[in-house]
Formats: sequence, structure tokens, C-alpha cells
Amino acid sequence: MALSSLFAPLPLPLPKLPYTSKSSRFVPIRTSAAAAAATASPSFDLRRYWTSLIAEVEGELDAAMPIRPPESIHSAMRHAVLPGAGKEGAAKRAPPVLCVAACELLGAPRAAALPTAAALEMLHAASLVHDDLPCFDAAPTRRGRPSTHAAYGTDMAVLAGDALFPLAYTHVISRTPSPNPVSHAVLLRVLAELARTVGSTGMAAGQFLDLAGATALGEREVMQVLTKKFGEMAECSAACGAMLAGAGPDEEASLRRYGRTIGVLYELVDDIRSASGNGKMRSNASVLRSLGMDRALGIVEELKAQAKAEADRFADKYGERVLPLYSFVDYAVERGFELQDAAAKP
Repeated sequence: MALSSLFAPLPLPLPKLPYTSKSSRFVPIRTSAAAAAATASPSFDLRRYWTSLIAEVEGELDAAMPIRPPESIHSAMRHAVLPGAGKEGAAKRAPPVLCVAACELLGAPRAAALPTAAALEMLHAASLVHDDLPCFDAAPTRRGRPSTHAAYGTDMAVLAGDALFPLAYTHVISRTPSPNPVSHAVLLRVLAELARTVGSTGMAAGQFLDLAGATALGEREVMQVLTKKFGEMAECSAACGAMLAGAGPDEEASLRRYGRTIGVLYELVDDIRSASGNGKMRSNASVLRSLGMDRALGIVEELKAQAKAEADRFADKYGERVLPLYSFVDYAVERGFELQDAAAKP
């Protein structure tokens, strides 16, 4: 079977924006008056918002993973999830922050989203533990310290990853306030979304396609790998936040598109930064290697415009509550601050 035949169309494709020329690459996106006013507001500090959320998520994660027998597995789990010391050891917790931001955008309390936010980080960490294994990326370090298999051995790393998946689902069930404000039916939808995201049609498919040699493929196929491997988790994060807040179908669909676009955008910028030694290329499916720098920069502009267009859908109704979504887009491209600096200087 040819590798290209394995790529099915995405259920919610990333639309291509009008291409013009290298000097004026893309047609500007028009935004509403409310969006323009919200974006110009000086009252929102993304660094402070993100840092405050990280502190709450860290507390949730720490309490969820006490050391208990068998101690080796639980110690490896904590190593994988909880951050190390130092600049590189800080965890950005992007999936939890995106989940909470989507939930708060729609007016739901933060408490409704925090258990799922922590569960998303457990799933994210488990996927990284497995990605780092010798049979995949063989990565000796993660976040500035030894990766889980390097610190605890391959056997304990596999078991830690395996244990984090069910812990995530259990945490959502046991810690989410239900039936108020979250109904049992919504909890079931959230669990199904989490399971789909890490399953054989989600992130696992992305890892498989990456291993299968996507570097020789064209733009559509490379973007498919990035979407599956990195966009899925961000889409799930935004979608779960929407579900927990009681979003309607249109709002949930828009937040899905926003989240997926942000996930791919963030990875693509990491890919570009790696070319100048400022980042780590985390996927064999590199737009930079396959299509060159000019096209990679062009796709960044496409994705940035698309993400802001999705955020703009909420500006008229929700006003300044949409500011985190706008700010995440700029941060994904510019990386204007280090989160550990924010923790040191609130």
C-alpha cells in the first residue's frame, strides 16, 4: 500500500487563504469592530493569565499523583508530569490553559474545567513518555532533564505512560463537579473526546505516519501528520473546554478549528526556530525540510490568520473574554516571553 493512500481528508480541514506575492503574501483578514477593540485593550496580560493557571494546574496534578505502592511506577509518573527545576524544566501546560480559556470564554466557572485540564496534561505527558522511548525518538532529555526512560528505565517508562492514560479518565470522573455545573452526559462526551484524541485515529495515527516517512511527501501529507500529531491535542483541549461550558454546535466547531490551527501553528514555528538553533525539531514531518523556508513562513501566516478569524467569531458576543484566544495566536508565533520568567516576576 502506498503511504499517500493512508492519508484521509480531515473532518474539519484547515482552509487555505488567498496567496498573493512574496512581498505581500496574504490578503488581510477583516475583523469586527468588537474584535479590534478587544485586541487593542491593554487590560489583558497573557503572561500573568497563563502563569496563574499553571499554578492551579500544578496543584491539581500534584494532588492527583501521590507516591504510593508500587512506588517506582508512581515516581516515574510524577517525573513525567510534574516539572523539573530551571529554565528548560518549566512546563508550559498549553493544553490545560487552552481548555480553561475556552471554558471561561463561554462564561463557565474555571472549576468546571480544571479536572479535565489536568487530565489533558496527563495524556500529553504520557504521549511524550512514549514518544521519547528508544523505539520512537530515543530522546535522552525532556524539558531540560532526563526523559522518563532515561531516568527510570524503559520498562518503568512504558508502565508510567500506560498508567497515566486511565488516571486521566478517572480524574475527570472523580473531580469534575457534577451534575452541577457539568452534566453526566457532558462528562461522557468529554471522556469520549479524550479517548478519541489519543487513539488510533488521533495522535497515535500521527506518530505512525511520522514514523512511516512523511519527509518525502508533499505539503498536504506533511500538514496531515502535523495536524494528527500536534493539532489533535490542541483541538481536544479547546473542544473539551467548549463542552464543559455548554457550547452549542457552532461554537464548539469553531473552537475545534481554532485549537487545531493553534496546535499546528505552534509546532510549525518550533520547526522554523530549530533552523536557527532556537528550538527542537520534534517531528520527521517537517514543512521546512519538505517545502523550504519561504513556504513554511507562508503557512505560518495562513494559520495565524485562520486562528484569529476563528477567535473573531466570538468577539461580538463575548467581548474581552476572547482576549486569551487572540493572545495565544501571537504567542505561538512570537514567543514574546518565557513562562518561567513570568513565575519569577508576577
